[in-house]
Parts: sequence; structure tokens; C-alpha cells
Amino acid sequence: MNIKPKFLAPGDNSWQEDKVDIDAHVSTQFVYNGNHSLSIDLQRKRLPIYKLRNHIIYSLEKYQTLVLVGETGCGKSTQIPQYLVEAGWASDDKIIGITEPRRVAATSLANRVADERNCILGTDVGYAIRFDDCTDNTTKIKYLTEGILLREMMGDPLLTNYSVIILDEVHERTMLTDIIMGLLKKILRKRKSLRVIVSSATVDAEELRDFFNTNQSSKSRDKDTATILSVAGRLYPIEILYTVESLANYVNAVVETAIKINESEGPGDILAFLTGMDEVDRAVSLLAEHAKIVKEGQLKLMPLPIYGSLPNSEQLKVFWKTSNDSRKVVIATNIAETSITIPNITYVIDCGFVKLPWFDAETQTNSLIIAPISKASADQRAGRAGRTRSGKAYRLYTEQAFKELIDATPPEMQRSDLAPAVLQLKALGIDNVLRFSFPSSPPSKSLLSALELLYALGAINDNGELSNPLGLMMAEIPLDPVFAKCIITSGEMGCSEEITTILAMMQVQNVFIRPNSGQAAIKARIAHRMFEVEEGDLLTLLNVYTAYEKNKTNHWCQKYFINSKAMKRVTEIRIQMRKLIKKLQIPMKSCSVTVEGILKCITSGLFPHAAYLHYSGVYKTVRGNKDLYIHPNSCLYTLEQPQWILFGEILQTNKTYMRELTVIKPEWLVELAPHFYQKTAID
Repeated sequence: MNIKPKFLAPGDNSWQEDKVDIDAHVSTQFVYNGNHSLSIDLQRKRLPIYKLRNHIIYSLEKYQTLVLVGETGCGKSTQIPQYLVEAGWASDDKIIGITEPRRVAATSLANRVADERNCILGTDVGYAIRFDDCTDNTTKIKYLTEGILLREMMGDPLLTNYSVIILDEVHERTMLTDIIMGLLKKILRKRKSLRVIVSSATVDAEELRDFFNTNQSSKSRDKDTATILSVAGRLYPIEILYTVESLANYVNAVVETAIKINESEGPGDILAFLTGMDEVDRAVSLLAEHAKIVKEGQLKLMPLPIYGSLPNSEQLKVFWKTSNDSRKVVIATNIAETSITIPNITYVIDCGFVKLPWFDAETQTNSLIIAPISKASADQRAGRAGRTRSGKAYRLYTEQAFKELIDATPPEMQRSDLAPAVLQLKALGIDNVLRFSFPSSPPSKSLLSALELLYALGAINDNGELSNPLGLMMAEIPLDPVFAKCIITSGEMGCSEEITTILAMMQVQNVFIRPNSGQAAIKARIAHRMFEVEEGDLLTLLNVYTAYEKNKTNHWCQKYFINSKAMKRVTEIRIQMRKLIKKLQIPMKSCSVTVEGILKCITSGLFPHAAYLHYSGVYKTVRGNKDLYIHPNSCLYTLEQPQWILFGEILQTNKTYMRELTVIKPEWLVELAPHFYQKTAID
């Protein structure tokens, strides 16, 4: 039975009010001041960052690195690049580069700045994300993901095309952020003309300043190469409300709280945080049903999702202004915590959880675990409500639970698979990875595990150096090393057409539409069975795309409950992948009707993710003996359990589930990965 959220209210004797002053901002796109909007120029001057314009320019003249601390939304991501162009830092064909941890942040910020500068996106202002480059030779301000910058370093190790690099949202401490900071520290020693701005909402500024300071031996601060600057913005109070008791189902609680706010609170949009795409879609669906029966006199609800894999056109809807009789309810993953600022948010609902990647070095498994957020993240989420006016934050957990949260989320470098990072560092000429200067040192077990995996994949040789040509080719492919190996092997096994299709499908998470209940759920299950095969989910995805390619109509997608927008994105990615393998001179071949070649090709890359059916009835990893279960959405869930399988990823909820499964033969593991497996008797 679900417990409805009951919040401590001002009328209760147990009321405890927690006023949090958090820097607010006026959106660079919309400023809500009655019914009038200010001009763009006046909006820019109203932003908190404007007062520090001259200080920023002066600091960059004197120091190589500037650590800038300011709340998300104070204008640092959109205004600083423009200040630098106006100050002449983009002359002589140099570029101002701004890195973002997420694609949606890079594209939305580029759109916003292009509007402010009154230019066409892709000319003066552009962006570059994986499989999409919207820039030209005249681009001065370039927003790009961290992965793209890392790849540019492979062709231009000193980043000679850039005059200033701005690392945005550093407090998220993604693995790529830490790698880029370590590499930029080396580049700054060689290129004295390069400037770096480390921009963050909540960060240990002194620690980063000391990391980038190359004159640490000097006791005098006058000779430092790095400095700190803080942005003080407007302060709007936020009421923090906690639940009286713990809740059984936080997804339903988010929906019920949004409905309660609409019934009892004044105007203002709602932003709710959930952990992943499935939960977001479920909550949006429930709110859409409720929106049809809103009582007269209440604001109409407009539920909108926002997450990383959502098509760009759908993501941009959250920035639209609603009519006076409507209220936006944005359901988001932690992408809306810091990466983007949605205008007119007055109420925030915080579920208290986040989905984090976690790597087990012993079993070589990447897991997505749902874990409690940190105090820093909770405050950051609450701050979304105080940007343009006083707001309220509804936390779906007790105040005692908040006090027990950790202060900050561990850096991704300390909880992720390091094989992609080590491969990129090797490609950049960093041979001794163990001595590389990381802002936060990764666990030695993870580093050794990464080296072992790359050796088994053939990416590095006996001396620990990048192999030629296999290792160099794997580094060129913007996918995990295990998938890069699949692409390279596909040319030798004559199934590159099928493998590129499968991998393109794996890049998009929401291919199947799965209604929650009713006749639609039954019809969807029957429709999806048309594509399912006993070889597993990856071959099922291949069947879906093959059928889609013959039809390519919205009517066909609706009939078989396939996400047409996701399929269009798959087509784009597939085209880009094929251009890449043509560039790498991998032969494009098709194995037509035979599937064993495809399965062996998948095994050649995904062999670390092997599991076998134990006599106890559960699956176990070959290494580490970790218990695993088939995910209910897998096509193998209702079939007879195969003896040996490979999995694409692991999802940790009430059980440890495997997703993206492929049925294999055990002898293929020994044949294709002799450095990783040897034949032995199983107890």
C-alpha cells in the first residue's frame, strides 16, 4: 500500500522551517516581470555575472587558470564566452571552447547564446556533440561535450585552435572532467598563452586552484598561476518541506505531490526529480491522465519529460512559456539539477534518489544503481525553485534522512570502469597512466582491471603500449572499448552492416513503447513478440530496425508500439557510424541470413560480460560469482533460460538485473578471449 506524502506545514505544531538562501537568476531567454519581457541587452546586464565582467577579463590577463564559483543560472555559462569575444580573445581565428557534461546542455546553451548574439546557430556560435557537429570555419564560441574535446586533443594535443577553454559544471566530477583537468594541467605548462576557466556551482575551489597552480613551491600568492573568483547573485528564500514519514513509492509520491501543489499553491511551474527515463515517462503518463480531469478554477497541467536520451526537439519544450491558465510540470532526471536552467520554476519536488554508474572491478561489471543523493545535490535541487522568486522545495524524505546523507557524491573516477579513460590517455601519449595527475586518484584495482581488459581486447601489447592498428582504431571510435572491438571485428567476420545497426540501436534507450497497464499494455507485448528471437535482445533490436527500414511510417510505429522519434535518431547515428568505419577502412559487409557470425562478433567485444545459469536457478558472472537476474523487459524473460549469455549493462534495483542480452556458446569465450578465460570445470 502506497503512503501518500504528508508534509510538515506552517500550521502544524511540528513545523520546522528551513530557509535556504540560494543564488537566483533572471533567465537569459525569459524574464518574468508582470507581462513584460526585458530586452536581451538589459537582461544580460541584470545577470549577477555582469558586475564581474572586468574582474574576469583582468584575472585571465594575469593568471592562466581562473576557478569561478557561482550558482547555476547566474549567467556564467552563457555570458563569459561573450565577454571573452568582446575582449578580443577570439581574434586570430581562435575559438572559445565551453565543455558540458551532457549533450542537452551543449545544444541548449549554444541555441541560447546564438539568439543573444543574433546569429544563425552553427556560424558565430555552434556546438559539437557525438555524431553531430554544428560548427563552421567562422565559429568563435563552441559548446562541446567533454568527450568531443578529448577526441580533439588526439589530433591537436596542445589545443592550438583554442585561446580559452571553459570547463563548465565541474562539481559533477564526471570521469571525463577529471581526465581533461589532468591533461589541461600538462598543456598549460607547454602553452603559456592558453587560458582555462573552471566553472562550477558548488566546488572545493581551493583544492582546484592548488591543483592547477604550477608555482606551488612559492610561498607568495603573487606568483600563482591560478586564482579564485566568486559570483554573488540574487538571494530568494526557499521553504524546505520534508515528509512526516518515509514513503513506499516515490514515483507515485511525486505525482501526488504535483497534484497537491496544483490544488493548493499559487501560480508557478513545478520541477520534479526522478532517477531515470522509465520513471520519468511513467510519471508524465500518470500526470497526463490527471490533466484531463483538472477541476474548474485550477490551472491546467502540462507534464513534460526531460532526460539525456530524449530527442532535442522534445527537450526544448521545457523552455517554452505556458499560457496564463496553465502550469508546466517538468519531470526530470538529475540533468536539470545543474546542467540546464528552466525558467519560471517555483516549486521543486525532490524524490531523494539518483541513478549512478558503479563499477565492480572483480566481476568487470558496470551497474546502474539507484542511490540516495548527497546533501550538496539536495541543496542544488532545492535551489532550482529560487531563481526568479521565492519558492518551495518538497523533499519526499524525512528531515532525519537528510541529515544522514553524505556531503557530496563521490567523483565518477572513483566508481566507474576506467578502460575507456585509459584507452584515451594511451592514445594521447600518456604511457604511464599510473603516474598521471588526476584531481581525485582512482582506485588501483580499477586501473589494473582496465589495463587487463584492454590487453584482453588486444588494444595494448605486452609492453603496455597501444597496439597498432587495433588499439589506435579502437581509440578513434567514440564508443566503449568493448563495442569498438565489435565494430572492428565485424569487418573480419563479414557482418559490419548488422553490427553497426545493433550498436546504433543500443545508443537509444527508449525504442519500445511499453504502456503501464490496460489493453494497450497487452497489445504492445503481443506486437513486440513479432520481433523477438531466442538469440536474445540484440538480435531482436536488429529485427526491429530491419522491419522499420522497410516501412518508416508513423502508422507502422504506432501499430507495433515502436518509438518513431527514437528510430529516426537511430538512423542518424547509424549513418554517422558507417561514415566512421569507412574512414577507418573497415569493409562494409552483410552476413545476410546467418546469425552465428553476428553472435561471435558480439562475443569478441562483450566477453567480459558473460554469465552462466547456476544449478541454483540464478545466473552468475564467470568472474566473481555475482548473482544476476534477467530483466523483465528482456525477450528472454519468458523463454526457457539459456545456459550462457552476455549482457550489455546491469541495473541494480531490488535485484541485480541484466539487460541487452545475447545467447552464446561457452567455447566462443575461450576461442575469442584466451587471455581472459580458460576452460575449467564448474562446481
